Amino acid sequence: MASKYDIIVVGSGPGGYVAAIRASQLGKKVAIVEKESLGGICLNWGCIPTKALIKSANVFEYISHAEDYGITVKDAKVDFTNMIKRSRDVANGMSKGVQFLMKKNKIDVIDGFGKLKSGKKVEVEHDGKKTEYSADSVIIATGGRAKELPNLPIDGKKVIEYRKGMSLEKQPKKMVVVGSGAIGVEFAYLYNAIGTEVTIVEYMDRIVPVEDEEVSKALAKTYKKAGINIMTSAEVTSVDTKGSGCKVTVKTKKGEEKLDCDIVLSAVGIATNLEGIGLEDVGVSTDKGKILVDDFYKTNVDGVYAIGDIVHGPALAHVASAEGIICVEKIAGENPEPLDYKNIPGCTYCSPEIASVGYTEKQAKEAGYDLKVGKFPFSASGKASAAGAKDGFVKLVFDAKYGELLGAHMIGANVTEMIAEIVAVRKLETTGHELIKTVHPHPTMSEAIMEAAAAAYDEVIHI
Repeated sequence: MASKYDIIVVGSGPGGYVAAIRASQLGKKVAIVEKESLGGICLNWGCIPTKALIKSANVFEYISHAEDYGITVKDAKVDFTNMIKRSRDVANGMSKGVQFLMKKNKIDVIDGFGKLKSGKKVEVEHDGKKTEYSADSVIIATGGRAKELPNLPIDGKKVIEYRKGMSLEKQPKKMVVVGSGAIGVEFAYLYNAIGTEVTIVEYMDRIVPVEDEEVSKALAKTYKKAGINIMTSAEVTSVDTKGSGCKVTVKTKKGEEKLDCDIVLSAVGIATNLEGIGLEDVGVSTDKGKILVDDFYKTNVDGVYAIGDIVHGPALAHVASAEGIICVEKIAGENPEPLDYKNIPGCTYCSPEIASVGYTEKQAKEAGYDLKVGKFPFSASGKASAAGAKDGFVKLVFDAKYGELLGAHMIGANVTEMIAEIVAVRKLETTGHELIKTVHPHPTMSEAIMEAAAAAYDEVIHI
């Protein structure tokens, strides 16, 4: 290991390791500091292993409904232990892939806990030993962890967070999921699909509250049909973990309700990992748990940068990666564009999937736009009917004056793959009429995008 680098990155999640690779591509001598596993939470305990578990749930659902496709399958059952094992194997394989990328790009991996020191230095503690490294630039990419509420302390046994939620020793019979953002509804789907009795408790008046209201209603309808109990405008005030299970007290508009369950999964958001990394020692400015940065992720301290969940913006893996690339390109003297935070896609991998970008219809109206809104249901899609996936729709929101695509909101099978088209056409400032005239292949789910655009302009063919 060298002691002096052009760039040291602290944290190896999708922000950190991507920043390190791009910096190496630009000819920089790079080191990355990681206290646990390369790939960070996303790769090891978030994005990737959850999708592996959800895929297992999808397969079980397919088998359970095989007769709908003219196939008879008898006595299918969930092997929970092997579901968990497969998920961990997928995550471990991906982590090894990042290790390979570090070697390929000649990036030094420094194991240990990194702490900022004055003079663009990083002190790394590993197995009780402290070693100091220096750099021309230091990028902090320490990410986030599960947020803990005062009235919902996480004990890791009966009250758990997402990390334990994907590594339980046995499948719970009853689970209460607190919070219905992406993490909450994904775990609710996963456990419900494999036979756990699930209740969602959401503080706001609807589930997936950041999404368009019609998407929230559609998901709630599907979840209720699947047997998930949904409590909105509700708050968990206490959890009694004495005894064999949990007794959950929920405050609702009607009064208090008591729920019995085996496990409470807290999915109430993300807290940033800023403690103990030396921010105060070197004078890095923070606000409400986030590091303050400019458009190119420079902090108020010369030579110190920050990206990912620890800066203002959506706490999403693809955002952290984009920020990391922009940050190192700026450091290297390139001329990158600032990230357009109004064109960031959000994806939720429940079933049906949810994907969105830009303004909701309500937000667009509140911003003063005169709107044209088009909606195309998958029940009218040939591909969706053939696939047995008719739930959901594509909804597009246009500015009536100029035809600008202000937002897109989708719920249905494979919509997390479809949203990239919308992000691209918004980046290219494509109008509604241009989208209508863009020939989409038949039969595909993606035709619904063209049809939704046509619906906004009263040109829709198939409804």
